[in-house]
Amino acid sequence: MKDFTFEVYKMLLTSLKEAGYAFQTVEEYFTAPLPKVVILRHDVDSWPINALQMASIEVQAGVKATYYFRTSPLSYDSLIIRKIVGMSHEIGYHYEDLASCNGNQTKAIQSFVRNLKLFRSYYPVKTIAMHGRPLSKWDNLDLWKKHDFKEFNIIGEPYLSLDFNKMLYLTDTGNCWDGDKYSIRDNVKTSIKFNIHTTFDLIYHLQQDLLPAQMMLNIHPARWNDNPLKWFIRYYILTLPKYQTKKWVKAWRKK
Repeated sequence: MKDFTFEVYKMLLTSLKEAGYAFQTVEEYFTAPLPKVVILRHDVDSWPINALQMASIEVQAGVKATYYFRTSPLSYDSLIIRKIVGMSHEIGYHYEDLASCNGNQTKAIQSFVRNLKLFRSYYPVKTIAMHGRPLSKWDNLDLWKKHDFKEFNIIGEPYLSLDFNKMLYLTDTGNCWDGDKYSIRDNVKTSIKFNIHTTFDLIYHLQQDLLPAQMMLNIHPARWNDNPLKWFIRYYILTLPKYQTKKWVKAWRKK
């Protein structure tokens, strides 16, 4: 069975429920965290139609998730955002304003305010999450070195507001669950480590009750597909070359 298909995602949701995990959005967790919980966080970097399908699967499973959208045409789709809001999922802003404004803090915060207002026309956005923009030299998290997101009625940013030494963080970067070691910015400082490469590894760990009580799964809907042609394009044409490029860029920056 191919990994990173919607059928496998359904299996993952079932395994999480059978392992006794509750589901909370990022906003719900910041407001009233549950003791045994998984946060399904979705960064909609591209292919928003996949996000809609993933959101529908979650509704059928009786769970809610958080969807962070960019303003890029690759991500932003007003009709899809409205439909996902209508399913009672959380919407957040996947911001990249500092990179878009070439490091200009003044222009970046103005851009952030405009874009936040846009997404609040669909949903009362309370949480945000930076977009990595791996090929940009600007780290979007640096926007908050001179500003405070709480001034904009934002209650949390996962990369800044969560302690990942107490919560397991897994991301499907590179179409695997341990690709964060090659990612330039889609990673966190943590002492929690597991040998999890495939979704089937993750399901096994759930079945064996090996994982911590609190987890955040950062899932990019564009990486999941049942259509064989789209799956092939996403993995072999779009993911692997980008994966190698990120490895080279990360090694170059270390030097």
